[in-house]
Amino acid sequence: MAEERVQRRLAAIVVADVVGYSRLMGEDEVGTLDRLKKLRAEFLHPKAEEYGGRIVKTTGDGTIIEFGSAVDAVSHAVDVQRGMSTRNASLPDNHQIHLRLGINVGDIIIDDDDIFGDGVNVAARLEALAETGGICISDRVHDYVRGRLEIGFDDLGEQTVKNIAEPVRIFRVRLDDGEPDSSGDRPGAQADADKPSIAVLPFDNLSADPEQEYFSDGMAEDLITDLSKISNLSVAARNSSFSFKGQMPDVKEVAGKLGVAFVLEGSVRKMGDRLRINAQLIDAADGKHVWAERYDGEMDEIFDFQDRILSEIVSALELTLTPADVARAERKRTDSVEAYDLFLKGRTRYFRYAPDDNLEAGRLLEQAIEADPNFAEVYTYLAMCYVNARCFLWPGFEKGLARAEEIARTAVEIAPELAIVHLRLGWVELFQRKHDAARVNFERALSLEPENAELHAYFGEAMNFSGEFELANEHAATALRLDPLSPPSWVFIHGRSFYHLGQYDKAASMIGQAVERVPAFTFARLFLACTYVEMDRLDEAKEQIRHLVENEPRYTVEVADRAG
Repeated sequence: MAEERVQRRLAAIVVADVVGYSRLMGEDEVGTLDRLKKLRAEFLHPKAEEYGGRIVKTTGDGTIIEFGSAVDAVSHAVDVQRGMSTRNASLPDNHQIHLRLGINVGDIIIDDDDIFGDGVNVAARLEALAETGGICISDRVHDYVRGRLEIGFDDLGEQTVKNIAEPVRIFRVRLDDGEPDSSGDRPGAQADADKPSIAVLPFDNLSADPEQEYFSDGMAEDLITDLSKISNLSVAARNSSFSFKGQMPDVKEVAGKLGVAFVLEGSVRKMGDRLRINAQLIDAADGKHVWAERYDGEMDEIFDFQDRILSEIVSALELTLTPADVARAERKRTDSVEAYDLFLKGRTRYFRYAPDDNLEAGRLLEQAIEADPNFAEVYTYLAMCYVNARCFLWPGFEKGLARAEEIARTAVEIAPELAIVHLRLGWVELFQRKHDAARVNFERALSLEPENAELHAYFGEAMNFSGEFELANEHAATALRLDPLSPPSWVFIHGRSFYHLGQYDKAASMIGQAVERVPAFTFARLFLACTYVEMDRLDEAKEQIRHLVENEPRYTVEVADRAG
């Protein structure tokens, strides 16, 4: 007897999920169910039918809808999210329901009235990556709808998603304006339509000595930091910009992936005490130079060169500085070239995240403090060397968290106006289980730099530690939105919040991404194993524990408990 042929078809799939469902149910189970049923009956299901969609199934907090057209699917999603915003505006906070939506076009398998396959799986992964009230679509959907709808898109770049063989290029749908798609024909899509936007690429090291790369990287990192302090300028985060390190990317590609209108490129040649710095600001729309300059001089002129580059960018972009911007710009990290050079070397070693590099970073940072005891940022990285040594069982730094806290508090005393000093102190306090004190410092840091992706990521982890998992999830999602090419640790933080919320599919997807990118990420492997246990996937859980123990035999239950 011939085997029955599997039924397949191409479809656009929308996956919708209620944000904070567990919290809403915990606060008012009966009321939440009644409101959700009413919302589906009066709004969500009629909207799907209006655009030709078929409700495949609903779960407690989710819905899967099939459309025959990508244009209809996206039009429906935009209409739904805008309608939800209007409905929620008239409701008290505890009665509001917010959605995340993910959309993909793909081949699906039909089984009675249900559907399966990668077409559905990718849509579910995209939904998990969407922000509260937002929509994420795949590049295939984007190809279908681009130029056909009066909406804009932000290119979030390629991301690896769990159980999908190839990376998926993801776009965020803009709901707050009617601008046409800016990710294609106009590659310089601005992250904030009201602000100019810029990405600073890693500066090329043109010195004969490859070890001088710490200096060229440091130049770019500090320019990112300084530009980020200008209130009416949107700046791509450091992790996203540095994802292009070692490449020769097309400016339009960079602008499209990072959602910026301008790109700053540069190079550094350091020969003893002699410096040559080249910098050029490029308009991504046409690839033309807006401004370019070369600076030749001695090492002790480095701070003057940095000021001149910032001034030229401000002038070229016609930015108006507020009094607060001016005050921040006038505050110098240090007047000591020796301390600055040691700091750059130490920070570079710190970011390598390895035992020997952590030791060397600590040594260099201690020397920088000797050269300038009032250099606040040096203390923040030295404190983190102590934290890393404790968490990863690395040698040295035996004085532990007590010394880390002392160092971090010194940074706060020197420069309380810097967000990073409050971030680092909060992080140290978190590992000492001083959750209330840590929260105060994280909130202070966010009040100083509300668009800082790193702050949102670590505040999200702080809320994971404190048991406020919905808030953790929101801040982790914000970090990934602000820095679309985020480091694996931030992806893990988002996944951990899903784990605590009982949303194990999403947790496995996010934490799995972190482990795939950094196989030695022991804490992530531990949580992935726990997630698989909750999903009754015991063989996969055992496999994660096996990898964990092989990689770090000293990682005991006691060590895991100490880490959080």
